[in-house]
Amino acid sequence: MQLARVVGTVVATQKHRAFEGAKLLLVQPLTLDDKPRGTTLLAVDALGAGVHEKVLVVMEGRAAGEALGRALAPVDAAVVGIVDTVDITP
Repeated sequence: MQLARVVGTVVATQKHRAFEGAKLLLVQPLTLDDKPRGTTLLAVDALGAGVHEKVLVVMEGRAAGEALGRALAPVDAAVVGIVDTVDITP
């Protein structure tokens, strides 16, 4: 699982039937101090996250599909949480 920020949305008029009703988001992985890390990813969202929100993303196909309640869906990344705060205690 990793922290990311939603940077955009994707609209697909044609998609696999397992994704019907699901929103597709572009997410930018983040370091703990909110700096971009790595490349932007496409993630399936069943929670209703919006652009600029910080989210938790799971990156493993089977876990991502199960998190969405679609175990056999061809999913590489899924938004599994919307982050309110991050508290790092030294």
